[in-house]
Amino acid sequence: MPNTSSSSQINAQHFLFVSDNGKNLKKPKPWKHTQAITPAQLRQMRDEFWDTAPHYGGQKEIWDALRAAADSDLALAQTIVDSAGIIVSNSDMTLCYDERGAKYELPKYVLSEPTNLIRDG
Repeated sequence: MPNTSSSSQINAQHFLFVSDNGKNLKKPKPWKHTQAITPAQLRQMRDEFWDTAPHYGGQKEIWDALRAAADSDLALAQTIVDSAGIIVSNSDMTLCYDERGAKYELPKYVLSEPTNLIRDG
């Protein structure tokens, strides 16, 4: 006899997944850091965030998938998010959830560069 309970659960998760992830990912809106920073400083901020983020809750696998998505172009990021079952609440990925309901908040600096990034001249 088939287990209809798990079948219903899968269908419910699939429905939630489709309805919440129906929106395509977008780049965050342009933003400005409080002070101009260099690419090296931005890289350090990102590394510090990703190194500490898993300690604030959620699953390490989801954090790893979010990092991979943040470091990818939009098409690949969409594939990564969809494959990991991540529910994207904000299309710029600043607010996401996993299938268990754990919340993942990403600062804009891990998703895009500030408008006042100091470029090498």
